[in-house]
Amino acid sequence: MNAPYPPPPPPPAAGRDRTTLWGVLGIVLGLLCCGILGIVFGWLSIRDARRNGKSPLLGWLAIAFGVVNIVASAIVRARGSYYYPYWYR
Repeated sequence: MNAPYPPPPPPPAAGRDRTTLWGVLGIVLGLLCCGILGIVFGWLSIRDARRNGKSPLLGWLAIAFGVVNIVASAIVRARGSYYYPYWYR
């Protein structure tokens, strides 16, 4: 009647945890150039954090910085020619 508990799952393979790598790449790219890549790498970091039982904080930060980058670049583009000095026009 009482079945034994199933064996625990095997631990994740060493060297396959890329949670920190994806999170740091997402933060750097989200802040500097590519908001979309920041969001993608943030999602990858959150996914790996859930699989390995780690904190998804770096992933959430990468997503937030990616969204901020996209919104800021949309505002800059909406304001007009930001990149040229006023005497160039």
